[in-house]
Amino acid sequence: MEQYFAFQWHITDSCDQRCQHCYIFSEDQDIPLKEMSYQDIESVLNNCTEMCRKLNRIPYFYITGGDPLLHKNFWNMLELLKSQNLAFSILGNPFHLSEEVCQKLKYYGCERYQLSIDGLRDTHDFIRKPGSFNTTIEKIRCIREAGIKSVIMTTVSNTNVKEIPEIIDLVVKNHVDVFAFARYCPTSFEKSTLIAPQKYKEFLQVCWEKFEEYKDSGTTFNLKDHLWTLFLYEKGVFTITEGLDDGTIYDGCNCGNCHVTILPNGDVYACRRFESRVGNVYTDRLYDIFLGEQMGQYRQYGNFEKCSKCELLRFCRGCPAVTYGYSHDFYGADPQCWKEV
Repeated sequence: MEQYFAFQWHITDSCDQRCQHCYIFSEDQDIPLKEMSYQDIESVLNNCTEMCRKLNRIPYFYITGGDPLLHKNFWNMLELLKSQNLAFSILGNPFHLSEEVCQKLKYYGCERYQLSIDGLRDTHDFIRKPGSFNTTIEKIRCIREAGIKSVIMTTVSNTNVKEIPEIIDLVVKNHVDVFAFARYCPTSFEKSTLIAPQKYKEFLQVCWEKFEEYKDSGTTFNLKDHLWTLFLYEKGVFTITEGLDDGTIYDGCNCGNCHVTILPNGDVYACRRFESRVGNVYTDRLYDIFLGEQMGQYRQYGNFEKCSKCELLRFCRGCPAVTYGYSHDFYGADPQCWKEV
């Protein structure tokens, strides 16, 4: 998807849940809720498409919140996207989905609807809220029957890491179209959620065996975590092609590359998973923000403490957001990387 530019667009903070790992509510569950006006939505959309025209990229929108379905102008926004033939997916909750809602989403062009499963029933409901697990499983069918791809995303930490193999069984059993997981990013110097590097490598091996077992199941397993590159490199599955340009970044973290996050107050983040404000979409052109000095600091690949010494620098770099969460150093060593350099 190198020709695409991804916008993770948070249109509202309103949400039916107060998940323990949520970036919005993790430090204060009573903060004032922000929501983007329809006029601002129109302005932001124009700003995004203008930037993509200048960069010769195709915009792709991940509409989220909070729960984007709770935005008072949600359907007007989708009508706007449809009128411009713009592709999008929804990252949301299951609580306001119905057959009618899913059919409307399909009509307006929704390609994927992402839900979360963060553990088996007790763990998931503890992290999110009672009843969330059953409702999520129920709505997978609703999404798929409308012709929308169902996506399940899991946030992995020391709290639920042992349950992930059974979650893989669960998503396959329920005919989920795409499954992926990413590691938890602390919002403070929390250590209890940290998975030791060797333990994380062993966890990836267990997941890989599951993925191989279910390779013909119809579920696509998205290797979202960039440490999969290291794992597959050591197994000989991933190889570095000879003759590649040494100065080109081919894969790994998209921070400063082909992705930004836009919040309801207009703040633009290089990545939503850590404090990385680079401008405001209400006062600045996204084109200028993306090519600006603040965003440029996330493209200083030679500054990575450990990755800059590794032959996988151009393909991996672990997850700098996870690194920042545990150390507040974007360029530090990924706390789950087991490779010695």
